[in-house]
Amino acid sequence: MKRLTSRPRARAALVGLGLGLLGLSAQSAGAQTATGAQPAPVPVPDAQRQRMEQQLQELIDMRAQFDGRIRALEVELHGSAAAPAAPAPAVATTAPAPEAAEPIQTLPTQRAEAAAEYPAKWGGFEPGKGLILMRSDVGEVDLGLVSYLRYLNQHGLDKTYTDSFGRTSTVVPREDLQLAKVQITLRGWLFDPRFGYNAYVWTSQASQGLGAQVVVAGNINWTFNDALKVYFGIHSLPSTRSTNRTFPYWLRNDNRPIADEFFRGSYTQGIWAEGKITPKLEYRAMIANNLSALGVQARQLDAKINTYSGALTWTPTTGEFGPANGFGDFEKHEKVATLFSAHYTRSTETPQSQPATDSIENTQLRLSDGTLLFANDAFNTPGRILEARYQMMALNAGVKHKGYALELEYYARWLDNFRTEGLVPVDDLFDSGLQVQASAMLIPKTLQLYLSGSKIFGEYGDPYDVAVGFNYFPFKRRDLRVNVMGLYTDRSPVGYTAYPVPVGANGFTLVTDFSLAF
Repeated sequence: MKRLTSRPRARAALVGLGLGLLGLSAQSAGAQTATGAQPAPVPVPDAQRQRMEQQLQELIDMRAQFDGRIRALEVELHGSAAAPAAPAPAVATTAPAPEAAEPIQTLPTQRAEAAAEYPAKWGGFEPGKGLILMRSDVGEVDLGLVSYLRYLNQHGLDKTYTDSFGRTSTVVPREDLQLAKVQITLRGWLFDPRFGYNAYVWTSQASQGLGAQVVVAGNINWTFNDALKVYFGIHSLPSTRSTNRTFPYWLRNDNRPIADEFFRGSYTQGIWAEGKITPKLEYRAMIANNLSALGVQARQLDAKINTYSGALTWTPTTGEFGPANGFGDFEKHEKVATLFSAHYTRSTETPQSQPATDSIENTQLRLSDGTLLFANDAFNTPGRILEARYQMMALNAGVKHKGYALELEYYARWLDNFRTEGLVPVDDLFDSGLQVQASAMLIPKTLQLYLSGSKIFGEYGDPYDVAVGFNYFPFKRRDLRVNVMGLYTDRSPVGYTAYPVPVGANGFTLVTDFSLAF
């Protein structure tokens, strides 16, 4: 601690010089007393006086420097400025001769100043991760939020619906305001950047009081390399493009065309893997419990695992198709971006392993007129299906360029291997469908116009839907938008409380959403 011990030496030198000046004054006063007369003062040579004053000033400056260095050290060690130490008391002893000052190592003033200042900001925001709450060498915690306020007006729908067997049911239109969805997600990694986690709370307010209205779920994952990342937990089956991790980058806010909704799988529990086969070709494959785990108890599942789903996605021109391979060209690709994908899903389903009629994500197997496959007397005969094998293929193609996008998807579904009781007049069923979505950024990163439509070619009807709408991005980013859409449906075969229309909807619906998703 040389820097600390030099301070007393400087004080001693200062005291010695002061005593010397006092001694000269005492000698002069003694001579005056001895003679009893006023002697002439003994002059001090100017050169000697100037030298002594210069030494005294140098010692004063040296002490000030020492005090500043000591305070800086105290700030560095303790985080705050301490009160300066009281000067050492003068002692009536002969002071040691001044020593040469030891060299002082200058401390960076920035470190001392930073210790007493608050950080400029906490955390940060990164696309794909959301708000960064904590990041260190042992882990990371990121926060994501998906929520939207919806105004729904179904007064343009017919009040009744007649299915393909001549049975008539009532359609009750709605007009309401809903905080339609809230999903809060914590994600990141722990201990090793290869070990990731994702945990979320998800609720559909329009489905208050129904089973699985509030879901607490997530997954853990391990990254081996770019070609293999393995997950375990709950996730959507990669059965169509909309369930292959493209959400929330859709044109229609959190609702699909009726063909996609009719054919797709949903969220379930299982294990899945994903990765890149080549820089422009990626895969995702999942082994799961059933088509939808929402509202389904474990004891209602089959005694064996027999749900499989996989997808291949190829982006031949640019090697990408925007964030999450989403819909629409918000990014305004200067080079033509293309996407082709193929999906296949297989599952053995029973009435118990299917969600309830009004479940949040209703993906029950239905006929193309909306009749539940497992319903009693579904075919207007005294019988029902107890088990069925579901197989579905989806093929996609899309192109984006300078704010314009055109995206198509084809579906084919086979239902067979029926186990029945009573009279069921069919042994298998085949339905197909098509959807088209086109969009244009009228004002870059601000205003997007889109048109979407889909049609089902089924054995019990050929329903369709057409929608036109726009997305307004007030902050020129996709995280927050206003979506306004006019939707016309012709005998919709799908519907539930969280979807814009009910089963059998025939007519016009207005949907307006104010959404936040990051």
